[in-house]
Amino acid sequence: MQGRNPLLYVALWLFLSLLTLFPIYWLFVISVKPAVDLFTTPSLFLDAIYWKNYVNVLGNETLRGYMLNSMIISSGNAVLVTVLAFMACYALSRFDLAGKENIFFWTITNRMAPAAVFLLPFFLLFTQIITFGDWKLYDTKIGMILLYCTFNLPFAIWTLRPTIDGIPKELDEAATVDGASTWQVLHEVIFPLARPGLAVTLILTWVFAWNEFLLAATLTSFNARTITTGLSEYVTTTGTEWGAMAAIAVITLIPALVIFAVVQRHIVAGLTFGAVKE
Repeated sequence: MQGRNPLLYVALWLFLSLLTLFPIYWLFVISVKPAVDLFTTPSLFLDAIYWKNYVNVLGNETLRGYMLNSMIISSGNAVLVTVLAFMACYALSRFDLAGKENIFFWTITNRMAPAAVFLLPFFLLFTQIITFGDWKLYDTKIGMILLYCTFNLPFAIWTLRPTIDGIPKELDEAATVDGASTWQVLHEVIFPLARPGLAVTLILTWVFAWNEFLLAATLTSFNARTITTGLSEYVTTTGTEWGAMAAIAVITLIPALVIFAVVQRHIVAGLTFGAVKE
């Protein structure tokens, strides 16, 4: 480390911070400017703040319903995915399953495929195949919660497995010798030690479900519409309301930014748990 100029690192940190934060700043600038100013006097700086875009968006009852849908779908999916990933990772870590590494790799390949590949199959499933009388999965919250498992569960397994692998198997064996069942081992031994990794998995899964747009825009119409799809409603045949779209985008960013700011330290701890073994 001797001979290295600390000013270089400071300059690099400032540059990367500016590069990362500038799009968010510019988004906010657009959201607090009248439409006329965006095209006549574009500027990086704010002369005055025009809050009407936020007032219109937050006063829209339909958009408030979309936001509630996003909260329900994201939270439901995050909890379901975390529970399933926890049990799957325990099985992959503790049991001698035939071809378990191939199973692990197969789950990751599902996450590698772009979401657009699944649009037509899921549309057919939601509208024609999985039906009970007049009831369909299309435009339902439960349908979106299950749908997001397709993409978030492989990621959750990939994220959580190092945490489970980092917990010594001797603890399981000691609890089993004392008469604990498999469920008791999971609840009383593995779960308390895996909390940092579980928290990270829950948070990241929630953020992914909250930010998703393409599937929600295709497989919902009103009842399960999410806040991110509200952006498309401001693109009309008469023009695009950039200020309102930017306001919705800023509102959508706030929950994720708050969560990461509050639990950033725990996220780092959870991601590095089990990474180094003696």
